[in-house]
Amino acid sequence: MEPSSAPDIERLQQRVQELEQERRHLVAVVEMLHAITGTFEVPDIVQSVVHKLGEMYGLDRCSVFLAEKGNRTARLMATYEDPSLSNHLVDLERYPEIRQALETNSSVIISDVGEDALVSGVRGALMERGIRAISVVPISWRGAAVGAIFLRTFRDGPTFSPIDLRFVHVVASLTAKALRTAWTFEKIQKRSAAAGPASDRDRQRATLLAFVQKLLTDFDEPVDVEGTPLSTAQQEELERLTGMALGVVAREARPQA
Repeated sequence: MEPSSAPDIERLQQRVQELEQERRHLVAVVEMLHAITGTFEVPDIVQSVVHKLGEMYGLDRCSVFLAEKGNRTARLMATYEDPSLSNHLVDLERYPEIRQALETNSSVIISDVGEDALVSGVRGALMERGIRAISVVPISWRGAAVGAIFLRTFRDGPTFSPIDLRFVHVVASLTAKALRTAWTFEKIQKRSAAAGPASDRDRQRATLLAFVQKLLTDFDEPVDVEGTPLSTAQQEELERLTGMALGVVAREARPQA
């Protein structure tokens, strides 16, 4: 057997590294799924996302923004470097890369802030802070961007490989689904609170109507009641049966434990 050449060994080592990276991503996805599907609270969902990504890559900044109408502003919902910061309104004039990602519903990759024209208006501030690269991945739902994952690294920080960016896209997709579930749950809660609990009288009335409707449906033979007076005994028996029926209605209308 011929000995392996140096290029072959390098390719094998590279493939091993890629497989190990994919394994880490898979583990991270499972952990993130466990975290974001265990809650209906938007702050908890987005905080789990930025914590996991920031922890994995050692980023200068990792944040989740949610879109506002018109894409002039966005809400910073969570950021890795400051967990206490949440629901903060920001002007997207300061973040042209986020505005573009929201407007186009496509990723914005800036490999070098010193050369990319998109950030020319804020380049001075970025260079002063030693920022190297920025990646923005939209959080999309039904073809529209509802938010974005914002990733930023220092000049001596890590770079994002195509595998890394694919992983962030998977995270963005999972985040979109979790947010949609949380928003739906929130709407249901608000509708229930607005309607308020039904009163005992309302429940009794509804039950009585259902009882009468059922009674009339089952007893469908025509009866001529005109000129047919009830005897005293019949009236007393009818009152007794009516009292029993109302008692059953009141009991059945009670909320179930």
